[in-house]
Amino acid sequence: MLDKFQDASLGKKLIQKIIPLALATREKLGRRPALMEVCGTHTMAIARCGIKNLLAEYLELRSGPGCPVCVTDQQDIDYMINLARLPGTVMATFGDMLRVPGSDSSLEREKARKANIIIFYSPAEAVIYASSHPEQEVIFLGVGFETTAPSVALSIATAIELGSKNYSVFSAHKLVPPVMRALLDDCDLHIDGFILPGHVSTIIGQKAFDFIALEYRIPTVIAGFEPVDILGAIYRLLKQLSQNEVKAENGYGRLVHLEGNIKAQKLLAAYFTPTAALWRGFGTVPASGLDIKDEYAFYDAKNKFALEVPVGQTPKGCNCGEVLKGKINPADCLLFARTCTPMQPVGPCMVSSEGACAAFYQYEFNEFNEFKG
Repeated sequence: MLDKFQDASLGKKLIQKIIPLALATREKLGRRPALMEVCGTHTMAIARCGIKNLLAEYLELRSGPGCPVCVTDQQDIDYMINLARLPGTVMATFGDMLRVPGSDSSLEREKARKANIIIFYSPAEAVIYASSHPEQEVIFLGVGFETTAPSVALSIATAIELGSKNYSVFSAHKLVPPVMRALLDDCDLHIDGFILPGHVSTIIGQKAFDFIALEYRIPTVIAGFEPVDILGAIYRLLKQLSQNEVKAENGYGRLVHLEGNIKAQKLLAAYFTPTAALWRGFGTVPASGLDIKDEYAFYDAKNKFALEVPVGQTPKGCNCGEVLKGKINPADCLLFARTCTPMQPVGPCMVSSEGACAAFYQYEFNEFNEFKG
């Protein structure tokens, strides 16, 4: 089924359609049209396929706040590190979180100092581990958007069913629509169209993002993750812009539906409640995080292990927050590829497998240098 979305000949045909539309839009705007992808998986796919460099003459592609690890605030990172230092605890985490720098350490460094930190591929594995190790306090780091949060909610339900008293979740989950409002309300940011996240839209539904077109009058397209998906979204956005249209389109109809995944939404509503949350680069965004509901406070690590954590200190010179808001490209940061590299990251955008800096460094940096030279 995916073959047609990976078809090189179809991709070439789309590029041939994109270029004249981009030129017409550039003439109308007096500059290259600026499109933003709001998903870390899109960011990595665009870089890996060379789409950004291929179309750089005709349009500008910017990365937004689509990497859940990257947008996790420094204070939350520090809280996680302090939890890992507690005697008798097991920190259960996805691999991306391990190397994210905190103010004075990282989970990787704490692991080297004998903290018990285990990488799990799902929260379900962490619950099973907790059930079989009742002498240890297992804390799962819930980091992710609407896509991963339902599985974390399900892990709490499973812990209750199993009678596990030693399992809890540190919820750093984020909701995408509220941060999109924060992004759109920034008068200094000028984006002409948005490529919206397919994974998140699968859960919350197409209509959850309609407000961008209806209220802010900016074209949007929900896209999948194959090259033809992404090129198709770019084509649709440029077609709207060239024809003075503003619509919210669904280019990922094979998985995204109007109402989304109702079962997953019910899970979220059952175990979480929306709350104000800190985002790297954005500060506090209202109703953009997920707190565990009071009736399940026993499974809330913030409640179970209440810690006093100082305000996190962003590394000096790190511009990860500006990258996440689409205001600069990774290479515009003075630390990029100098003191900040994948081997020695200063900020999370260079750590995460969905980070804009990591994508640029891995797939675009050499070509960028050649172009500059």
